[in-house]
Amino acid sequence: MIEQTEYAARRKRLFAQMKPNSVAVIIAAPEYIRNGDAHFSYRQNSDFYYLTGFSEPDAIAVFIKEKSSSEYILFNRPHDLSKEQWTGFRIGQEDAVKQLKADQAYCIDELEDHFPDLLNNKECLYYAFGRYPSFDRKVNGWINQIRANPRSGINAPDEIINLEKFIHEMRLVKSSAEIEVIKKAAKISAQAQLGAMKSCKPGKHEYDLEAILLYEFKKNGASGASFNPIVGSGRDACILHYESNDKKLQDGDLVLVDAGCEYQNYAGDITRTYPVNGKFTEEQKLIYELVLAAQLKAIEEIKPGNSWRKSQEVATKTITEGLCDLGILKGNVDELIEQEAHKSFYMHNIGHWLGVDVHDVGIYKVSGKWRTLKPGMVLTIEPGIYILPGMKNVAEKWWGIGVRIEDDILVTEDGCQILTSAVPKAVVEIEKIME
Repeated sequence: MIEQTEYAARRKRLFAQMKPNSVAVIIAAPEYIRNGDAHFSYRQNSDFYYLTGFSEPDAIAVFIKEKSSSEYILFNRPHDLSKEQWTGFRIGQEDAVKQLKADQAYCIDELEDHFPDLLNNKECLYYAFGRYPSFDRKVNGWINQIRANPRSGINAPDEIINLEKFIHEMRLVKSSAEIEVIKKAAKISAQAQLGAMKSCKPGKHEYDLEAILLYEFKKNGASGASFNPIVGSGRDACILHYESNDKKLQDGDLVLVDAGCEYQNYAGDITRTYPVNGKFTEEQKLIYELVLAAQLKAIEEIKPGNSWRKSQEVATKTITEGLCDLGILKGNVDELIEQEAHKSFYMHNIGHWLGVDVHDVGIYKVSGKWRTLKPGMVLTIEPGIYILPGMKNVAEKWWGIGVRIEDDILVTEDGCQILTSAVPKAVVEIEKIME
């Protein structure tokens, strides 16, 4: 569990990057309602949670930096026993100061009274316009309210800077506490994937495997899935974001299972592909082992100092060479790569950052150059090959084979650590488990 001292340290890092006489503002995610009074499950804005550790809606965090001091102010919901009876406990203002270590806490209903004063005579405002348009209009209104009275001696901020770029850089390299939570998310995700693999057999449905995943997530302390699980069998394994999960599992098909849990707001994300009947056909095995070779070579490139892009380049070359060896692609490998011929079969990138979000924040290029990997970064490596039925100039024996293999990887001081290695991916291991 991540302690409040960690959130305080994150705020301290943010304050260190802010200009003197500035204010930063971030708001909690809104609470969604559907079908009248039926609510969606609530999930906090990841940036807001990263800085506060606070999971309630209807909240605003304000960070004020003066020349020699800083202050963290939280606006949140007050205690209200009648409402808490229906929707659960609220931390209120007094406990927000005690437990969340806010310097001050006010009722969210007082925001209109306090907020213009917080902007007064500040030279710079850090805020992410465009994230929540309704609140954007309020911020613009408060700024214009101050500007409308120039003879008062009070000035609005002259400079507005996107707050997200600072928080997202902070989130990119994980602390030791974050890494432990991510390892737990990976462990739970792996256990669930293994359970689904063991239970797979012809005649079951994709949703049967999904049910096992969700059960294992909850049983082991996760809040649920970090994204809607993908359980695609047969030709649907070739659909990258397939979510219907309702088809009967057919003898002779492959099933692609892409799923991970969310544990204490951090995500796991694993993909495994295996034969429904527990035995790869020759064509399935050839494609599968090509994807696995690409993944293993890509993982070898995950080390400090290497470019993020290096793994993609290695995987692309491996897949292109392999598709040529199988006769699926024809021509010179270097020319095919330059022509991006592989994109008919492998059309996505090698992976993504992983953290509070399953597709975590952090730009992949810095000043036009691919980012260099550093210890503490966590990412996925997930090459794939997808051969849709009816693809022109592709022999029918390959049609309908879709394979993706994905693991969660921690960049270490001297290389990397595979956090999801508990789920087997060698052909012989998979077939043994599924006997």
